[in-house]
Amino acid sequence: MNLPDLERQLAFLKEIDRLKSIVRLTPLIDRSRRENSAEHSWHLAMYALVLAEHAAGTVDVLRVVKMLLIHDIVEIDAGDVPFHVPATHAGQAERERLAAERLFGLLPGAQAAEFRELWFEFEAAESDDAKFAKALDRFQPMLHNAATEGGTWVECEVTLDQVKSRCRPPIERGSPALWAVAEQLAADHFREDSREG
Repeated sequence: MNLPDLERQLAFLKEIDRLKSIVRLTPLIDRSRRENSAEHSWHLAMYALVLAEHAAGTVDVLRVVKMLLIHDIVEIDAGDVPFHVPATHAGQAERERLAAERLFGLLPGAQAAEFRELWFEFEAAESDDAKFAKALDRFQPMLHNAATEGGTWVECEVTLDQVKSRCRPPIERGSPALWAVAEQLAADHFREDSREG
């Protein structure tokens, strides 16, 4: 490793500090504020370490953790687009692809290629590692919403059918056990919500 490589790595690390400023809709469980994308990525990495035994396939936990730590870095350029706001979805995939090229391109060649490949693998969600990573990415906000009396489900007037259509396929593919928990949490919330409404 030479000095120019180190300089590129440090430039990347300084640039990704901006992920701490990307605020998501998901509330913290204590409801004190919304989480930011850096916190979300860290939390998902912990989910992978804790919940790996529930993956549908055989997974390399270190690769899953790497995917989860880098999967939202593109939001530095592309922003976070919640599924509850469909009007913001147009062009998001292309914005994220361009962001991946720019941001990972700050790194030295081999490292840049590795991060890009992991990011594209996560997005495609075809390998067992990526399926599990994607499942966790959809599971975590469901857990937060259930723990905060509906959180963004209530705020954005999301229906149970919308939650299921968005979350069931990736969670069930990556971890049927986690989908069983998520489905029950959502069903309990929406049943309770309909009684109160």
